[in-house]
Amino acid sequence: MIIRFWGARGSIPVSGKEYLKYGGNTTCVEIETKNKKTIIIDSGTGIRKLGNKLVKENKKKYNIIFTHSHWDHILGFPFFKPLYIKGTEIEMYGCPFSQESIKKIISGMMNPPYFPVDFSRVKSKISYSNYCEKEFEIDSVRIKPILLSHPNQGMGYKFSEDGKSFVFLTDNELTYKHSGGLEFNDYRIFCENADLLVHDSEYTSEEYKFTKTWGHSVYTDAIKLAIESKVKRFVLWHHNQERTDIQLDKIIDNCKTIAKKTGLNLDIFAAQEEMEIEL
Repeated sequence: MIIRFWGARGSIPVSGKEYLKYGGNTTCVEIETKNKKTIIIDSGTGIRKLGNKLVKENKKKYNIIFTHSHWDHILGFPFFKPLYIKGTEIEMYGCPFSQESIKKIISGMMNPPYFPVDFSRVKSKISYSNYCEKEFEIDSVRIKPILLSHPNQGMGYKFSEDGKSFVFLTDNELTYKHSGGLEFNDYRIFCENADLLVHDSEYTSEEYKFTKTWGHSVYTDAIKLAIESKVKRFVLWHHNQERTDIQLDKIIDNCKTIAKKTGLNLDIFAAQEEMEIEL
């Protein structure tokens, strides 16, 4: 499978010269299966550029999986161009939790007075699947969900294809258990020996003194999870809206120093927009 990052910023999109390296768009990930099928995770503002690419490729069938429905993970949906192209087919997957159905959430954000184009006017054919805690398959990829520790709840996922695995745990607070959330050891077991782990790494320990219970992890806790679960590659995710490129570079260097002390050969980097990883 090929994994492409189209947005890795948390909470709100940002712009400016200090964010050029890692980008300012919010959560959106593209997975291309070995059979060239498209799986999209979340529809943050990064989905706009992804949509433009898919239109150029003349692809008409997509699968969109939602982790949860906080604004930064759905904000870009109305700007996904394939929505407005006849013949497009989109299968959506998401757990309703306390936030009602994915259909109601997505359609509601496009209804007046929030958006000028009503959801009823989209030309694509959209279907919905609520699965929650059940494993499922999309094309050649097996997908295993896990509950996240986050306000209003959410889902993380393990994507497996041909013996390779990619774990995506956005918006997950490792040292505070929210309603429905799990213990650190549960996430360690879920991530064990993954080829690639992408995990929420939004805060520094100093920031966490004020942001505890907000639903995000200190990056040192995230690197601890990567080390203890013995993953091969670790990607920092959900970059804080104030985090500059220079600051992120320093955080990565610190993570590498921490990992080096364990003796593990762990590849560590932060997600950048349009970065591509093949497993």
